[in-house]
Amino acid sequence: MGSSVPETGASRGRAVSTPAALIDDTEPAEDTEPPTRDIRLFWCANAADSLGSQASGVVLPLLLLGLGYSPAVVGLVAGVSTATGLMLGPLVAVPADRGARKRVMFWSAVVSAFAMGSVAAVLAVAEGRPSLVHLLAAVLVERTATACYEAAARGTVALISTPGNLPRVVAGLEAGDRGALVAGPALGGMLYQVSRALPFVLDAVTYAVTAVCVRAMRSRLRADRTGGADAVDMTNRADAADRADGASESAGSAAQDGSVPRSVPRSVPRSAHGRWSALAAEASAGVRLVRTTPLLRLVLVWTTTVNGVLAALYYDAVFTLQESGHGGTSMGLVLALSGAAGLAGSLAAPRLVRGLNPVRAVVTVSWLMIPLAAALATAGGPWAYGALFGGLCLIMPPATVILQARAIQGTPPELQARAGSVLATAAGGAAAMAPALAGFLTSHAGAAVPALVSAGALVLLALHTTLRAGRTLASGVPPKATPADDVRARGRDV
Repeated sequence: MGSSVPETGASRGRAVSTPAALIDDTEPAEDTEPPTRDIRLFWCANAADSLGSQASGVVLPLLLLGLGYSPAVVGLVAGVSTATGLMLGPLVAVPADRGARKRVMFWSAVVSAFAMGSVAAVLAVAEGRPSLVHLLAAVLVERTATACYEAAARGTVALISTPGNLPRVVAGLEAGDRGALVAGPALGGMLYQVSRALPFVLDAVTYAVTAVCVRAMRSRLRADRTGGADAVDMTNRADAADRADGASESAGSAAQDGSVPRSVPRSVPRSAHGRWSALAAEASAGVRLVRTTPLLRLVLVWTTTVNGVLAALYYDAVFTLQESGHGGTSMGLVLALSGAAGLAGSLAAPRLVRGLNPVRAVVTVSWLMIPLAAALATAGGPWAYGALFGGLCLIMPPATVILQARAIQGTPPELQARAGSVLATAAGGAAAMAPALAGFLTSHAGAAVPALVSAGALVLLALHTTLRAGRTLASGVPPKATPADDVRARGRDV
């Protein structure tokens, strides 16, 4: 389910596994240039997914409250579903990086469609009163599948785009998310007025569209193992330890029998400890990569801070507007203005990124966000909040596109999903904790304090970015898109 909080932009999604015969990820290796058609299909899958998630996500709290559940129950459902996705992301990234990317994306979308379809069906036939157990189960299944899809989708961008075209592909995904943020809540609200089931019908249909788009992609979505030696080495060490343990046990048994083995068995069953060690090594490979790569550390700090600040400022606006007597329409106005500004910034980002120095662009955006956040401390109405939020969402896309494109290019293909899951988990965790902090500060220190604290956090971020961006971004600048890139990107379908 989507959140109504403005985001810096990321792929959305779902997944499970299936027999390899149903979807083949092993197309011929000689077709190495993915077609523009697959990029458009991926954009369509992302936009459809985001639209349905925003439409159903905005009405789920209304549904639960309308069924008589308390705000505490509503918060529990949202918190459990969010935590489930954050915990599962790094784990499900392992099979995606191993080559099951298309299967994971396809079947996760299918599972999510059935989960949301079940909610719509119960609302339609069970007198509109589904049980809390059914709702919670459906949301958890959908959230689990979403975590799987998102993990696989993060590694897909690098496999369907030439290096010089990465900013354009990332900006297209960002534009889809922003467009869904504008249209989704409004569409969900209108459908909810007609029937409680319709927003969930829309969500199920959009998941089906996502599955069809993924299924229609013809690119080879399997990463070649050209890097990630750390994870492989850790796994091999665990295997070697298992073999050594097995050899020692065999030698000990032989000694007790009074016989001396002529050779140690070449293959011994792997112990449970060794299997878990190997799995832990693979799952934590993304953490190690982010920790040891200056570029990814910068992206981690920037996206985590910005996501947390946006969430805190959004909920500060909710608390302030509610206290001053403004209702849901006012927050809808704030979301619409910020979403429209973010969409405009995302559409303009590819052209701006081509003409801007990446280091200067990220540093400038980091400093420009500070006065806008600080000004929210003095905002008094929905139009003021909408204008300031709109300003934040308008200027962020160029920096977001640059950082995401550099992160994709700076990550080995076989670690894309795991490294991306680490970045997404950190940013999502900050966005999940920020509302509680904003509520605490508002209750104990006043409505202006969350905005001032957020501005202070952005000052620290701007200083950190100014000191670090020159060393990290300048050393990892992807090549500009060339006419040859465009010709290859429009090549024949695989």
